[in-house]
Amino acid sequence: MIFLILFLSFFSAVLLTGLLYRYALHRSLIDIPNERSSHTVPVPRGGGFSIVLITLLCLIYIWQTGYIKNDTFIALTGGGLLIAAIGWMDDHRDVVALSRAIIHFIASIWTIMWLGGLNSIDLGFTEISLGWFGSFIAVVAMVWLINLYNFMDGTDGIAAVQAITAGVFSLFFFLSSGTTGLAIIILALVGATTGFLIWNWFPARIFMGDVGSSFLGYLFAALAILGEQTGTLPILIWTILLALFIWDTTLTLISRIRKGEKWYSAHRSHAYQRFVQMGNSHEKLALWFLLINIMILWPVAWVAIEHKPYMLLLNICIAVLSSGLWLTIRRMYARHHQ
Repeated sequence: MIFLILFLSFFSAVLLTGLLYRYALHRSLIDIPNERSSHTVPVPRGGGFSIVLITLLCLIYIWQTGYIKNDTFIALTGGGLLIAAIGWMDDHRDVVALSRAIIHFIASIWTIMWLGGLNSIDLGFTEISLGWFGSFIAVVAMVWLINLYNFMDGTDGIAAVQAITAGVFSLFFFLSSGTTGLAIIILALVGATTGFLIWNWFPARIFMGDVGSSFLGYLFAALAILGEQTGTLPILIWTILLALFIWDTTLTLISRIRKGEKWYSAHRSHAYQRFVQMGNSHEKLALWFLLINIMILWPVAWVAIEHKPYMLLLNICIAVLSSGLWLTIRRMYARHHQ
C-alpha cells in the first residue's frame, strides 16, 4: 500500500500541476518580477493546489477506512480547507493582510480545539504541564509556521525540498510506531510534493503560491501537535527538522523589527534570498537545503529521538548553528555588495 499511495499521489500531482499551469496562464495568475522578487521572468503561480487537493483526498480516504479518529479528521480538513481557501484567494487577488491573519487564527483555533489542545510538552528530560496556556502557544505557533513557510517559498524548489525531507524522516517513525493514519498523510504529502517539484525545480515553470506554502506550514504544525500527543514525534523533533525555515524567518523578522523596518511588508532580506543575490543559482540553494537536511538535521533528530534527555540541548545546538549560518550569509552578502 505504501508504494501505491506514493505512486498515485506523485503522478496525480504531476498531471494536476500541469493542468494548474494551463489554468494559471489562462487566468493570468502570474508572478511578475519586481524589486522584491528572486526570479527574473514572469512565472505562473498556484501550483501548490495539487498538493492540497491530493492530501485532503487522502485524509478523506483514511478517515473512511478508520485510520484516523473523527476529531482528527474534522480538525485537519476544516483547518486545512480554510488555509487553502484564503491562500487560493490570495493567489488570484491580493487579500488584505489583516483578513488573511484572521483566517489563519480561526483555522488554527479550530484545529487545536478539535485536537484537544496542547496540555503538555516533552522536553526530553522532563515533561512540562501547560494547561490552557499550551493551547494558546499552539495556536500562535501554528499561525507563525503557516506564515514562515509562506515567507520561505521565495526561490525555486526549496519549499518542496523542505517538505519532502521533513516528511520522509517523520514517515519512518510514524510507520514504525504503528501510527498508520499519520503515516499515510505523510505518504500522500511526500508523493504529491515530489510530483509538484517536477514542475517547480529550477528553472520553475510554476510556483507553489500561497495556497500550497501556507497549507504545508499548517499541516506540519498540526502533525507536530499530533506527534506530541501520540508520543511518536515530539514537537522538539519537528523544530529540528524545520530548523532552516524556522530560524531564517525568525532571525530575519527580529532583525527587521530592530532596524525599525516595516516587518509585515514584502521584502527579500532572508538569508536564503541573500544567498541567491550573491550570484548563486536557485538550484544550488535547493541542493544545499537538501544536503543540510539529510547530512545534519536528520542525524541530529535521530540522536534526539534515541537519546531523549538531550533533545532540548540538541535543539539549542541547532539553533546556534542555524544562527551562525544566517549571520555568515548576511556578512558575505554585505562584503559582496561593498
